[in-house]
Amino acid sequence: IMGRLASSRGRRLRCTATSTRRARAPAEQERQQQQQQRGEPSCAVLKESAQLELITEGRRVGAGDARRRPESIAMIDFENTKEAYKSKSTLELLRSLLVFKLCSYDLLVDRNKELMDLSRKVLGQKIFEQLMKMTFYGQFVAGEDQEAIKPLVQKNRAFGVGSVLDYSVEEDLTQEEAEKKEMEYGSCCGSSATEREDHREKKYKAHRQFGDRRGGVVSARTYFYADEAKCDQHMETFLRCIQASGGSSEDGFSAIKMTALGRPQFLLQFSEVLVKWRRFFSFLAAQQGKERMTALEQKLELDQLKESLTKLGVATKDDIQNWFTGEKLGSSGTIDLLDWNSLINDRTKISNLLVVPNLETGQLEPLLHKFTDEEERQMKRMLQRMDVLAKHAVQEGVRLMVDAEQTYFQPAISRLTLEMQRIFNKEKPIIFNTYQCYLKEAYDNVTVDVELSRREGWYFGAKLVRGAYMYQERRRAAEIGYEDPINLDYEATNRMYHRCLDFILEEIEHNRNANVMVASHNEDTVKFTLQRMNEMGLSPGENKVYFGQLLGMCDQISFPLGQAGFPVYKYVPYGPVNEVLPYLSRRAQENRGFMKGSTRERHLLWIELKRRLLSRELFYSPSY
Repeated sequence: IMGRLASSRGRRLRCTATSTRRARAPAEQERQQQQQQRGEPSCAVLKESAQLELITEGRRVGAGDARRRPESIAMIDFENTKEAYKSKSTLELLRSLLVFKLCSYDLLVDRNKELMDLSRKVLGQKIFEQLMKMTFYGQFVAGEDQEAIKPLVQKNRAFGVGSVLDYSVEEDLTQEEAEKKEMEYGSCCGSSATEREDHREKKYKAHRQFGDRRGGVVSARTYFYADEAKCDQHMETFLRCIQASGGSSEDGFSAIKMTALGRPQFLLQFSEVLVKWRRFFSFLAAQQGKERMTALEQKLELDQLKESLTKLGVATKDDIQNWFTGEKLGSSGTIDLLDWNSLINDRTKISNLLVVPNLETGQLEPLLHKFTDEEERQMKRMLQRMDVLAKHAVQEGVRLMVDAEQTYFQPAISRLTLEMQRIFNKEKPIIFNTYQCYLKEAYDNVTVDVELSRREGWYFGAKLVRGAYMYQERRRAAEIGYEDPINLDYEATNRMYHRCLDFILEEIEHNRNANVMVASHNEDTVKFTLQRMNEMGLSPGENKVYFGQLLGMCDQISFPLGQAGFPVYKYVPYGPVNEVLPYLSRRAQENRGFMKGSTRERHLLWIELKRRLLSRELFYSPSY
């Protein structure tokens, strides 16, 4: 899976700073006429957009910018409650109002776990489960198993909304138990572990203070390593989830997490190696006066690079010459970051990758003084589990969404996901990587990966999110002592999200070999995407741009998009009531901030209830 990068230098490269944007006339009117001819409802969800202003790449783009947008842009009407909630019965609307209101009370949210435990004791297991299904569980979870979720998945599909299935069961560990697991299995094996880790960077060591990786995280599952058998169980769970996706919906997705498939030590070590190699490249670029350029714009002059490496004593002149000759590298006279990354691939054992350049001595040094056979086997098992999941997804016709995780794991997760994309995305996008746009390096990560996909000729698949670990990441960086990886504020994250999204949309416009899921509850971001699709002439029927929201949230965005013909998906959790309580607990916490920050969804729900009352549709039930 750690195969060699194959550069196709004959392909035309698109500069990240000077990409051409081409505005095309929207095809929405023609699409509506075709719908009417086929007898399909036009849904009355389209309207002419108002003077919408959106932030992109540090400047404001408005309706008056004639160079950037056509005279009229067809947008979705997210205030048409009849269309937004036509898939919901009145009882479901009332449930949503109740749950969202409860999530706005700090006391209930802060003590939600204790209250659920008390309710279970007082009411008994059976009545407690029924109460949960009528409220929080029914709002945010699809059902207990792959058979139970089919009615909801099929109903959503009938109203134009697909599913990303996510089996949301996780261990209900105490903080002390989580910290113990993290320290026991996140460190190096063997009696000399302390000695071997002395020269490791602080960011890539296990720290007891942050051993419970659930702290400050409300919207992502967390897995803790126990043993290899437990990782095999997680793989089997993911396999069943993939099977459920294939059996319950067309063109579905299934979500997986890398930390469920192996020992976190591997991800920590491999991430440190990748980061240090990239930092060494930046060091060499700075020597050539190119430190202010974006990652892909930094191209090292080959002759100067050879001279620098020789002076640093990294290798002999003959070795360096062999690195950059023939089919290997250097035919263009320059070396970019992708060429540089390929240098670490010419190693037979995975453990041989774990060497890093020392900027002081210039020598390649082992990250660990000794790497055991068992650690080598654990690494290989993790890669094998990933391979099994990807092959099963292909067989079932399901796309695999690899979730993003903490920054100290993410470089390795992204690299291993890319390796799967190189193998399985040759004919269409099967494997999707996730990019967290609250990271300062998000744009560089996206552009480098897109460029790699173009050079090697495979399909790029991405899910863009704002991010789930901000508070934990900031606190960890401050306490341990390394640079905060998170953007300064929410507006900076918005700009980063739109910048990354715009780059991928341009790639889709350029050659149609990229796909992106806009996973966002932010209405302005959705409108921005629709606006850019109209400008570029990207039809929703091409299935290149997807939208994603969580089950039970932002239906006023998801269902109008789906009914207007856009590919939109709900992130659908499922699992037994008692075993998804940790998930429900976090969802209540996330909704507390969501509902206190905006009352829009509750407002729209009230409008629809009043409309049904006045129009004598109070007992409305969706038919499909």
